[in-house]
Amino acid sequence: MRLALNIQNTAKDLDVNALPGLYEEAGKALDVLLSGTGKGNDFIGWLTLADGNNQEEIAAIKAAAAKIRSDSEALVIIGIGGSYLGAKAALDFIKTPNYNALPKDGPDIYFIGNGLSADSTNEVIQMLGDRDFSINVISKSGTTTEPAVAFRIFRDLIEKKYGKEEAAKRIYATTDKARGVLKALADAEGYQTFVIPDNVGGRFSVFTPVGLLPLAVAGVDIDEMLAGAKDGFDTCKNADPEVSPAIKYAAVRNGLYRGGKLIEVLAAFEPALRFTGEWWKQLYGESEGKESKGLFPASVDFTPDLHSMGQYMQEGLRIILETFIKVENSDTVLLIPNDEANGDGLNFLTDKPMTWTNHQALAATAIAHMDGGVPNMTITIPDKSARSFGELVAFFELACGISGYMLDVNPFNQPGVEAYKINMFALLGKPGYEAQKAELDARL
Repeated sequence: MRLALNIQNTAKDLDVNALPGLYEEAGKALDVLLSGTGKGNDFIGWLTLADGNNQEEIAAIKAAAAKIRSDSEALVIIGIGGSYLGAKAALDFIKTPNYNALPKDGPDIYFIGNGLSADSTNEVIQMLGDRDFSINVISKSGTTTEPAVAFRIFRDLIEKKYGKEEAAKRIYATTDKARGVLKALADAEGYQTFVIPDNVGGRFSVFTPVGLLPLAVAGVDIDEMLAGAKDGFDTCKNADPEVSPAIKYAAVRNGLYRGGKLIEVLAAFEPALRFTGEWWKQLYGESEGKESKGLFPASVDFTPDLHSMGQYMQEGLRIILETFIKVENSDTVLLIPNDEANGDGLNFLTDKPMTWTNHQALAATAIAHMDGGVPNMTITIPDKSARSFGELVAFFELACGISGYMLDVNPFNQPGVEAYKINMFALLGKPGYEAQKAELDARL
């Protein structure tokens, strides 16, 4: 495994004598996870997704991706939460956040159905224009409000453009293998379907067709990503903290949490990792935020946020721990030029690579924040390749399962998410929610 974790900047806040006990506790949590004896053990199928047992499914994904790439100038991906965050994070990480704007060999990719904004939905319709497009709708049930509304809109659009029969050949449903409204509709209309495994929750689904189909359409080497994931899982399943960065990460973050650090901030110095932060927030927020427990996950984009959130990070409440992601190498060699006038006083940086400069900014921030009372760890990955992304996701997922069991919560359910859904159904006037609607209307 090429990913590495450095915890030296936590020493002021975490007694080195406490580490052996935390590592032992993390190792026991790992045993519970791998043995399938812990809470939520019916949702640990993600542990084996990179083992290579799904070659028939991978072949079908590649074939569908090739068809979309050949007949479509755009792919509309409809999903919310884990049904889009992993794919979006991977696309930005491996390709670029400016994927649609830059020249490429493949269709534009639009993510929709992750909110209820009329403006953003209409903007995607405008960007599609008269171009040929396909749809990948992702939902286990087909009844989640946000993606269901978006699918109504884009299904109507594609059927009006091509007719129902031809449109059906351009709609791909990633859904439950046997149940649900979307599965029934796909069977009735003849959509090609891909399965979301019953034992894999949405936030752990990036290595299922949920993430693999959109990424294959974008030209990502999904075999290489899965190879990185397998390497990551195999390494992180070792209980030795000197071998497994997941053991070390779970142990240290829980030790700091018990010492009064209540917020974990994920910080990256590359815009391409912004949505990695968004995916990470869902992974840890939904997995650990239960029973009045868990670190609150937040993310920042550095260096820009150093000129805003940096003040709070340096001198605000001392309840924060920080995790940096450092990308060691870049394919871009961009040197800082000399300026004869030197009005900005930066000629000492002449011919220095921007990547090196960015690394110094990370190092300076890590030391300043540690000195200011914010313990921090640094995850180093070699590059922004498909393999590195696979490793990073495997590391975070396994560490999340370990950490959740150290907290003694079920890391694989999300009961709190249902509260807003019930209120929304009531306020939207869904049949069967009349009593709740009357109560909520009185409170508004």
